[in-house]
Amino acid sequence: MRHPRSPRPARREKQRRRLARQFRALERAAPPRLRPAIRAAQGSGGSLIRTPAGLLLVAGGVFSFLPVLGLWMLPAGLLLLAIDLPPLRGPVSAAIIRVRRRWKTRRRGR
Repeated sequence: MRHPRSPRPARREKQRRRLARQFRALERAAPPRLRPAIRAAQGSGGSLIRTPAGLLLVAGGVFSFLPVLGLWMLPAGLLLLAIDLPPLRGPVSAAIIRVRRRWKTRRRGR
């Protein structure tokens, strides 16, 4: 007989909280003028805007070799998509953690 509570929802909730912590860390590290935009991007009910915007940013990042588009669009799009798509939450939050650790190490001068 199967246990009534599946571990999958608990893991998804843990990944959601981990991503939320990483967004808070990014918000603290961002310039003060960008903080309201980061907070607004995470707001509830914005998935109808976040999902297409995230897809457009990812597509723009893929075509970063064009003059107007840049590689910065790819991680920005993945961040927006990870808010609404549970399968992306784990890998995106892990990538944020790795980048933040490398940034911290480089700032220390190692």
